Amino acid sequence: MMRSKNRHLPQRTCIACRQIGDKKSLIRVVCAQNGTPQIDLSGKQPGRGAYLCPSKACWEQMLKKDRLEYALRTKLSADNRQALLQYSSALSEES
Repeated sequence: MMRSKNRHLPQRTCIACRQIGDKKSLIRVVCAQNGTPQIDLSGKQPGRGAYLCPSKACWEQMLKKDRLEYALRTKLSADNRQALLQYSSALSEES
């Protein structure tokens, strides 16, 4: 049997800028079982997840407007915010 070459690519929406993109092009943040948010580079960790563009502007907006807390249905501690800010500092400026 021949398979179609045009496979369906899952689409996800950035919680900061609301732009739709391929799942692979966005960064997933997952709420682990202990309630702490973690960067999920594999995209397969269990738990409630939210997607963000790989741009510093989206990450800053997400932290400033508490969008991650809303999407993950959890509260972020100061340490969690600092860890996410540190990760975002390595990202590019453009969206």
